[in-house]
Amino acid sequence: MDLVFFGIQGSGKGTQAKKLAAEFGYDIFEAGGELRKIKASGTPLGDEVASFIDEGKLVPFEIIMLVTKEAVLARGADQKILFDGIPRDSDQMNAFNKIMKEVGRDFKCIEIKLGKEEAVQRILGRAEEEGRADDSDESIILRRMDTFIEKTMPVIEEYKDQGKLIEVNGDGTIDQIYEGLKEALHLE
Repeated sequence: MDLVFFGIQGSGKGTQAKKLAAEFGYDIFEAGGELRKIKASGTPLGDEVASFIDEGKLVPFEIIMLVTKEAVLARGADQKILFDGIPRDSDQMNAFNKIMKEVGRDFKCIEIKLGKEEAVQRILGRAEEEGRADDSDESIILRRMDTFIEKTMPVIEEYKDQGKLIEVNGDGTIDQIYEGLKEALHLE
């Protein structure tokens, strides 16, 4: 079964996704990375994606969903996929659900839950350790979090209402969170 990862910035979902992929053979679909791969492919779609990325514009919703569908179809039916960074809003959720239904893939959603204050402190700490300038401005961090709360939380709530969501406590060490994640997914 495929997984869709959600978590506020700083929740550690990227780290947890990589650990899960390494141990249980998931292929990570990360929207940004997938767009960069397609851009480099030299295909007509790649050229179209490049035209947006090279001009610093957001890639349109339709193209992101086309890239998502192509990426899903390119992976064998036996290859489990872990989606990170999609769907981000209700429009993407509706298109994503349709794609997954069309290709006959089932999925569960994981939300790594972490309070906003703790998440901000983690990001600021990480910025200091790794010299990440984009993560050292608290007002930018809070703006990104507000976007997540405004756009992505309704998606998470919708999946919760459908019984597709598993919540994992994002408070603790990387290993503690990972153990909680494996337990929630019944993976040993």
